[in-house]
Amino acid sequence: MNRFFVDKQNIVEDMQQIVIDDPDDVKHIQRVLRLEQGDAVEICDGQNMEYIAEISSMDKSVIRLNIVEKWAGSTEPPIEITLFQGIPKATKMDVIIQKCTELGISRIVPVITERTIVQLKDQKSEEKKVERWQKIADEAAKQCKRGIIPRIELPMVFSEAIKDIQDFDLTLIPYEREVSLGLKGVLRQQVGATKIGIYIGPEGGFGEKEIEGAKKAGIVPVTLGPRILRTETAGFTALSILMYELGDLGGI
Repeated sequence: MNRFFVDKQNIVEDMQQIVIDDPDDVKHIQRVLRLEQGDAVEICDGQNMEYIAEISSMDKSVIRLNIVEKWAGSTEPPIEITLFQGIPKATKMDVIIQKCTELGISRIVPVITERTIVQLKDQKSEEKKVERWQKIADEAAKQCKRGIIPRIELPMVFSEAIKDIQDFDLTLIPYEREVSLGLKGVLRQQVGATKIGIYIGPEGGFGEKEIEGAKKAGIVPVTLGPRILRTETAGFTALSILMYELGDLGGI
């Protein structure tokens, strides 16, 4: 069944109605899926409540639906993970966002580091790129039936990103020169961690000064194993391990 996200305010519980007014969703329902009155779709409010609703009416800009069934979602992991991703070249960020959304990421923060090659000219270009990245997260969340849509934040420089750790139980930075402490060892020491931040460098990794700055901020360097992983692989490798150990990946 096709799935769509709507704002909470578009769900009128006392009237058992839902309104879809996002132009892209309206166009997709009418012109691509060619759904009609009486057809059913899945609706999620982005806050982990889910609905089955039937189309009651539609016009060029609005689709109205009647709620048939609702329930609390069960597809969100019990841990919240934020990926601080050094911005890579080309379309690698697209893949990172898509796959991390599928795996259960909560938030992605693009980070500008000393080895970042991509140049974001001004705030307008940043906002435009983030808008496109957010659409990728939206589509991936629909496809894998997430209960929330991960937030893609505006880019920030590394020195600012490492200040954003006070709300985490644990913050990690995979580093190729760290050989003794792995994720398993850290997780054995941090029982009960539910809010975790992961810092991944761009092509070429982090500079030594950045690693030292991260350590001083309280971020823990870890190894992901004996092989050097690409930037587009490292983030969702770490995320997969964390989701397996602490989340719901692999089942109960």
